[in-house]
Amino acid sequence: MEFTPAKLNLFTFFKLPSAFWSGVRVKSISPEVCEVTVKHRWFNQNPFNSMYFAVQAMAAEFTTGALVMFQIKQSGKSISMLVAQNKSVFTKKATGRITFTCNQGSLIKETIQKAIDTNEGQTICLTSIGKNEKGEQVSEMQFEWTIKVRG
Repeated sequence: MEFTPAKLNLFTFFKLPSAFWSGVRVKSISPEVCEVTVKHRWFNQNPFNSMYFAVQAMAAEFTTGALVMFQIKQSGKSISMLVAQNKSVFTKKATGRITFTCNQGSLIKETIQKAIDTNEGQTICLTSIGKNEKGEQVSEMQFEWTIKVRG
């Protein structure tokens, strides 16, 4: 699969339908940074008239996971990936369009190379920051990914 926003959004439709129908969309991806947006709507709100935490988690996880998938493809190896843990901090009501950003592509690349070189599983903690349209942080989420070379 090519790693373009359109291809990743199509991937979301088929493989992550709850994220797709909640409005999670990849805005941009590069070897270093992935941005995903989601707009607060009736369909993804909580009883307090802000975005449901799980919708924020889907968008945030996708920023980290898409970068891991991107770097795995760049490596040319067959590598498994799985979230082992996650942690979230919510600092403001999430209303309007929220943009989640992970900018740790080089760290992912180093960790994948270490897994390849040592043939041992590795863990990496990646952070995604969610900001509203005013640039105010609404949430910070950390995902611990495990990666292992197959075979």
